[in-house]
Amino acid sequence: MDKNLRQRAAEIFHRLQTHYPDSKCSLVFQKPYELLISTILSAQCTDKRVNQVTPGLFKKYQTPQAFADADIDELKNDIRSTGFYNNKAKAIKESMQDIVEKYNGNLPNTLEQLIKLKGVGRKTANVVLGDAFGIPGVVVDTHVRRLSNRMGLTKNTDPLKIEQDLMKIFPLEQWTMLGHLMIDHGRSICIARKPKCPECFLNEICPSADLSER
Repeated sequence: MDKNLRQRAAEIFHRLQTHYPDSKCSLVFQKPYELLISTILSAQCTDKRVNQVTPGLFKKYQTPQAFADADIDELKNDIRSTGFYNNKAKAIKESMQDIVEKYNGNLPNTLEQLIKLKGVGRKTANVVLGDAFGIPGVVVDTHVRRLSNRMGLTKNTDPLKIEQDLMKIFPLEQWTMLGHLMIDHGRSICIARKPKCPECFLNEICPSADLSER
C-alpha cells in the first residue's frame, strides 16, 4: 500500500468530517428491516422522497410478515412515487418473504446472509450493516464511486473493486462514516456534471481538481 495514498486518504477523511460534522444516514427508520426497505426504495430516488413515503408505508405494514403477505399490486401503488415501483415492490416482498421463512422474521446481520436475500446487493447490505447494526461496511453508491475515482483513491469502476480498494486505504472504524461523508460532499460540491472545484476544501490534494474558474 502506497504510504502517501494512505496519508492523503486520512487527510481527506479528516477534512470531510470537519466540513460535515453532522453527516449521517438520511433515511428515517426505527427497525433494521425498515432501513432495508428504505434503501431499496432509494434507488434512483431521493432520500427526501423516500422519507415522505415510508411513514405511511411502515404504519400500513408493521412487520416483515405484513410485507411478505402484501398484495403486490397494492404495494406497487403504495410506493409508486419512488419510481421503478414494479421492481422495488418485488424486491421488498421477496426479501421480506426470505426473512420470514429463513430467519424467523429477524433481519440477519452479516453481509453473506444479507446479499442472499432476494433483491439485496452489497450496497444495500452495507448500508444496513453500518447504520442498523453498527457493523462497519463501505457503501459504494454513485457518489462514492464518482468521488473515489476523482480523488485518485481507486482506478476501478466496478463497485466491488472500489469497495475493496477503500477498505484497504481507510481503517475499519471509518468505513461507515466514509460513505455518509462522500455522499454529502457529492451532493453539495463534487457534483456529477460540473463539480465546484474552486470552492472545494479538498482541491489542493485532489488530482482531478479544476481550478480554471478561480
